Amino acid sequence: MPAPNPAALDFLLTRRSRPAKTLTGPAPTRDEMTPLLTAAARSPDHGKLEPWRFIVIERPAMARLADLAETRARAEGQSDEDVAKARQQFDQGHLAVAVIEIRKPSPKVPAIEQSHSAGAVCLALLNAALAAGWGANWLTGFAAHDRGFCHAGLGLGENESVAGFIHIATETSAPPERPRPDIKAITTWLSD
Repeated sequence: MPAPNPAALDFLLTRRSRPAKTLTGPAPTRDEMTPLLTAAARSPDHGKLEPWRFIVIERPAMARLADLAETRARAEGQSDEDVAKARQQFDQGHLAVAVIEIRKPSPKVPAIEQSHSAGAVCLALLNAALAAGWGANWLTGFAAHDRGFCHAGLGLGENESVAGFIHIATETSAPPERPRPDIKAITTWLSD
């Protein structure tokens, strides 16, 4: 018989991201972040490649990244609305973790599996933050996909990309529940 963990299952069945724009200070300290990062690093990792790393963006760095996001969005010809959106997550952010995917050469682990591992790290960090009582949200957006921003703002190498920005701080309000997938409609059972 399996040994159930009802509290963990209940958490997963009821978890809900908190919109980044509703997060405020304080944000976790470095000591409070360590167990969250440790939990995230326990994600599935075929071949033990560790095809990811963390860049913790603290409040003082947010203004610089907001300016860079705006500069890069304008350079790429984005609309004024898209420019504002590109800088907004950094203008409003208190702390974010950039989960960086690192493509590592491997004869056994395809690149897509490394991407899946980085995505698993994003979700694990999001869930660890929520389980610890923080508000958290996983964002990407223009900056995550712009090579100029990633290189100048985060110092990423050619084999690196942003899997997600996980914003973590104090939640100001719990969002209402949203519609969830119909499990019967998206599940196929193979029995023979």
